[in-house]
Amino acid sequence: MNRASSTRSARGADSGVDTVVETVTETRTARPWNVIVHDDPVTLMSYVTHALMEIFGYAREKAHRLMMEVHTQGRAIVWTGGRERAEVYAQKLKGRHLRTTLERVDD
Repeated sequence: MNRASSTRSARGADSGVDTVVETVTETRTARPWNVIVHDDPVTLMSYVTHALMEIFGYAREKAHRLMMEVHTQGRAIVWTGGRERAEVYAQKLKGRHLRTTLERVDD
């Protein structure tokens, strides 16, 4: 988080009293988003592995590990990053008929 502060003085026109105004501005980076693939009883494990390789460019080992996490844990975070890109990836996964959701990463 970046923080900037500025101070300025002004003389009130009617009252003759000086007024000091301090402005504080905070800049925060957007929190990242997780792309999550959920298990389903229909989709073949090899299909999920192949889809992860094609969509994300993952090596077979990484795609297989994520697919096994989906299979054994019921879900896996397959990518984390900016919201717009996360939405694109989620749509690509849904286009492959994979159950996919997005969730914002907690602070």
